[in-house]
Amino acid sequence: MSKILTRLSVAIAALAASTAVALADFEMNVLHFNDFHSRIQSISKYDSTCKAEDETEGKCFGGIARLKTAIDERRKQLDNVLVLSAGDNFQGSVFYTVYKGKAEAEFLDLIGLDAMVLGNHEFDDGDEALATFLDNTNFPTIYGNTLIGANSPLAGKMVEYVIKDFGTEKVGVIGAVTADTVDISNPSDAVLFMDPVLYLNDAVKAVKAAGATKVIALTHTGFAEDKKIATEVDGIDLIVGGHSNTLLSNTSDRAVGPYPTMLTGPSGKQVALVHAYAHSKYLGDVKIIFGDDGNIKSAAGEPILLDASFTPDPAMIGRIKELAAPIEENMKQVVAVAAASIDGDRKTCRAKECEMGNLVTDAMLDRVSGQGVTIAIQNGGGLRASIDAGDVTVGEVLTVLPFQNTLSTFKLKGSDVLAALENGVSKIEEGAGRFPQVAGLKYSFDPSLPAGGRVSNVMVESNGQYAPLDPTVIYGVVSNNFMRAGGDGYKVFATDGMDAYDYGPGLEEVVAAYLAQKSPYQPYVGDRITEIAMKKEAATGDDASSDDSKSEGTVTKEVKAMEKTVMETTTHVVAAGDNLWDLAKKYFGDATRWGDIAEANPDHNPKNLKVGQTLNIPAQKQN
Repeated sequence: MSKILTRLSVAIAALAASTAVALADFEMNVLHFNDFHSRIQSISKYDSTCKAEDETEGKCFGGIARLKTAIDERRKQLDNVLVLSAGDNFQGSVFYTVYKGKAEAEFLDLIGLDAMVLGNHEFDDGDEALATFLDNTNFPTIYGNTLIGANSPLAGKMVEYVIKDFGTEKVGVIGAVTADTVDISNPSDAVLFMDPVLYLNDAVKAVKAAGATKVIALTHTGFAEDKKIATEVDGIDLIVGGHSNTLLSNTSDRAVGPYPTMLTGPSGKQVALVHAYAHSKYLGDVKIIFGDDGNIKSAAGEPILLDASFTPDPAMIGRIKELAAPIEENMKQVVAVAAASIDGDRKTCRAKECEMGNLVTDAMLDRVSGQGVTIAIQNGGGLRASIDAGDVTVGEVLTVLPFQNTLSTFKLKGSDVLAALENGVSKIEEGAGRFPQVAGLKYSFDPSLPAGGRVSNVMVESNGQYAPLDPTVIYGVVSNNFMRAGGDGYKVFATDGMDAYDYGPGLEEVVAAYLAQKSPYQPYVGDRITEIAMKKEAATGDDASSDDSKSEGTVTKEVKAMEKTVMETTTHVVAAGDNLWDLAKKYFGDATRWGDIAEANPDHNPKNLKVGQTLNIPAQKQN
């Protein structure tokens, strides 16, 4: 009997011990940053390179050496730590312009990343520059929803996911990049991008099949898309995001939302979402505690502002100085004086007329005005920083315009100019970089109207006077070579631009010369771009019909005035590669009328056409 009791006691003790383990909470700490954009050196409050005297006075933020200090300190203080980069480490400073990713590779390696996901800017210099970066790093880069052909130099250089062991817990990290990378960057034809939501649903299953007990989605898709991912992809515990330069915080009045932002997944589980602004200004720091049921028990944290209280890592500062030496003297060259700070903030330049947009488009138009060019269009996303008052250096101009774009001149029909402007304001709700800063013309837009019919009152300048845009007239246009090739959705530049010349001087050179000519330069905004909020009132019967006619965009009004309706209705069966923009051009001869097709097919998602769907094509129109 005593032996039986002894065995029973041992069994109970063993059961109690195993139960204690099963019931133990699991704590996971994630340090993260996103949209680093080559901010190797410290940055100013305007996110451009900080001046030496400001560094001495403690006015600088971020930079890779300060980021390393913060990460090292937190690693020592925490258990179960992951350090993650949510993409866009390329592009944004003279270090990338000169070293094309090699400097970023060296310094990110010294940080000791557990994983990085691709950002769209990693493709700015094609597959080759990214491949060189990958060859020079020891940490894993996740390709996620990027489909890489065997003929790309990227083949075999990245991983599908990462699994990190923390005792009995296995944390899986999967990834995704914005699907429009093909339009806003320069991947080769051997690289394709899947829809992030569709891909991540399969990726969760794959990483769990490989043993992951917790799942992090490391994404470069933007805050809005991340919220969609949280609610439509089951099995994700934490989303660490980037791309939209979103600050989530519980203390900053500039925050878009709380840190972390908590959402509910398809099965009812809590999902934590974190972003940490951009440019190395913050280090995201989130602690997730999981209960014994595997669900989030608590999620807390706050992005750490990397100000002067963090001493930059001395060894890294030394190496930065070595790399900077060959280029520093040229970068310090003063080209002009700014009478006041020049606002190039993305929140401004991607939504309305901004000071930097006026400077850049004025400079573009000034350079080529003798060639019969009267209109300049620059994407707001190509403007990457502000410039503070005082001396303006070559380095500061390169920080604003880091992409090495060249001027492109071409001719475009007035109707296609209008189409370009419609494209530019089509994604203003997302803060998309395609927003058109302009010179030589004025326009108004109403963001409450459907995309494709938002622009009105387009006026073109001629000899100091403004006249309405004529859809039939051919205008001389200047833009940058990225947009002229169809980037940021400006396909009309590529398909309908005439007599194009894409090899003009560098945009940064043009702006530097213009600043020198106008020094001291006085920044300004005027009335080039006007946002109008059309008042909509509920109506029925004849009133409703009247309201509908009032809310139609200028594109539709102008085309209606010139066209005769042919009373025919037809259908179209969706094939691979179809989109409403191209279908509108095919059936109407006017891509901006894609909204007409969308309205005729209210049960179909215009952004997610499925092969085999039948679309109603409304009454076709002819001249």
